[in-house]
Amino acid sequence: MANQPVYKVIFQNGSQVFEVFARQIYQSDMWGFIEVEEFVFGERSQILVDPGEEKLKHEFNGVKRSYIPLQAIIRIDEVDKEGSSKVSSASPAEGNVSSFPFAGLPPGQQGGEE
Repeated sequence: MANQPVYKVIFQNGSQVFEVFARQIYQSDMWGFIEVEEFVFGERSQILVDPGEEKLKHEFNGVKRSYIPLQAIIRIDEVDKEGSSKVSSASPAEGNVSSFPFAGLPPGQQGGEE
């Protein structure tokens, strides 16, 4: 089997930011979603356990495919190898600025059409 690419997907889920690694990502047939498959979690020794990664392992345990809304995606990178998955707070360090939610319109339904 050829060396499969690994993708780092960073997305917002409620008040948290998830950073996960997966082998397959693509635009979904459901408009406005990205499909993420084959999640990759580090197989490290059981002596040192990362609570953030364990939380994500538990969250995605048994998940075959995850559909993530486009407006929740922060960034997708193709990386050389998987790293440690993590969860962090989405609240800004200081100030009260946050992104505006964008639902968008499907193609062909821009303003003015009836």
